[in-house]
Amino acid sequence: MFQGFSQETIDFLWGIRFNNEKSWFEAHKEVYLQRLYRPMQALSQEVWEALDGAFPDLELIRRVTRIYRDARRLHGRGPYKDRLWFTLERPSEDWTVRPVFWFELEPEGYSYGLGCYQAPPVMMAKLRARLDADPKPFSRLVRKFARQDRFHLEAQPYKRPKGDPGPLLYDWYNARSLSLCCDRSHDALLFSPELAEELAAGFRALAPFYRYFLLLEGDPDPRDT
Repeated sequence: MFQGFSQETIDFLWGIRFNNEKSWFEAHKEVYLQRLYRPMQALSQEVWEALDGAFPDLELIRRVTRIYRDARRLHGRGPYKDRLWFTLERPSEDWTVRPVFWFELEPEGYSYGLGCYQAPPVMMAKLRARLDADPKPFSRLVRKFARQDRFHLEAQPYKRPKGDPGPLLYDWYNARSLSLCCDRSHDALLFSPELAEELAAGFRALAPFYRYFLLLEGDPDPRDT
């Protein structure tokens, strides 16, 4: 059962950021396991159970990332990540190109939400095609999203806009990738068992967007027409 993270969790994350080498990690590996990895596993399990109970048809699975970086992609960085996250997603070979629910803990704070790490161009093209054909369903979601204050839209825009569907949908329509995010500093909730319910409630609120994005997978590629 998740009991909350601890100050030792945060101290470890800062430690690995400034001491990103094997000798330091091995000396602090038990702290990593007890204060970061196992609590993250417990948190992801509780949140998954809540969402699976609410939306069994989504058939979500959970993944907790490894702290070890891919040795082929270090690019001058140390061998360890200075953050840890989990995702809730549909089974797939490459989670980075599909929408996922996520929670991430880093030295400065934590965040959670719904997004696509590396949205492929075809996904965004399908979204634009749906908005061109029938913008009303997505517009209803965006209006409701605009009335809440937990999440904000993070959208990476194209250098050249793809079109102008009006102010309500403009940022969504012209995004190369997008995420619906809640960013927080380390607060009392992070160290509390109530964090699991906070995440589950947030993900439940984003579920209509997740379902909408899933529909895109069955759409034809508009670039072929």
